[in-house]
Amino acid sequence: MAELVAVIASTHHPFYYRASTSTGEDRPPFADEWVRKVEAFRETLTKARPDVLVMVGSDHFHQLWLDNMPQFLIGKAPFYDANWYNEEREFGLPRMLFTGQEDLSAYMLREGLDAGFDLAFSNELRIDHSITCPIITLRPQNDLPIVPVYTNIFAPPLPRPGRFVQLGRTIREMVESWPEDRRVAVIGTGHLSLELGGPRQFGPHGPDPEFDRKAVEWISSGDIEGCLAEVTLDSLHLPGNATHGFMDFMLMMGVAGEGRKADYVDTYDLFHTMEAYFTWYPEGGPA
Repeated sequence: MAELVAVIASTHHPFYYRASTSTGEDRPPFADEWVRKVEAFRETLTKARPDVLVMVGSDHFHQLWLDNMPQFLIGKAPFYDANWYNEEREFGLPRMLFTGQEDLSAYMLREGLDAGFDLAFSNELRIDHSITCPIITLRPQNDLPIVPVYTNIFAPPLPRPGRFVQLGRTIREMVESWPEDRRVAVIGTGHLSLELGGPRQFGPHGPDPEFDRKAVEWISSGDIEGCLAEVTLDSLHLPGNATHGFMDFMLMMGVAGEGRKADYVDTYDLFHTMEAYFTWYPEGGPA
């Protein structure tokens, strides 16, 4: 059977690549500390020695649109192109090519259907920065096959937060029952309080520091029930108009397990958003 060797959750700021590679007067004053934090975070995946990465993210209306919006989708292609032109133009992201772990994709689709999740799939998926940015921060050599999992956090009606937690638990069950001798890491990215295009987008910190404080505590302590008691589709409008991406963090809490404290926690306040990084080792530490 496969072994789940790491569960990792992080934000996916698209400006990290440009900030970390810029030099001279073009390098922002916060870049050095940001790079230091990301490189320390990267070691938590490196130490787990994964063979395969299951990547959870959300398409930003690049490929998935209002003519056909799945709630949960798994890519099952041999290769995945990235990024999209506007991401290259606006964020300076590079073009990338990923290898797919097709047999794990097929296994998760079959098992997910049998577990009560009518998962969509795509054999022609092109992925965006919700998945490419964590690859850039955590595995910049891009040498491992991936299984992309996309969730709908943008186009109502959305699944409720509890459904994201349920999917996280199911993903863990599917990975651990995959009949292959492989080491698998599950990596998911979302955000804390976030405002896009609204009056709170560019402030001295994220739009709702109190929500961010609670969110980091819920995630780091594995308090799924406490989180579900406060977080609803309606309540997520209050911390910022794009805060529904927090449900992908809740999915990762489901993968990690109720009451499971994170083995690694770090944050970085980037004046308009709080970056956050979490790692769990299911067996208590990398082998």
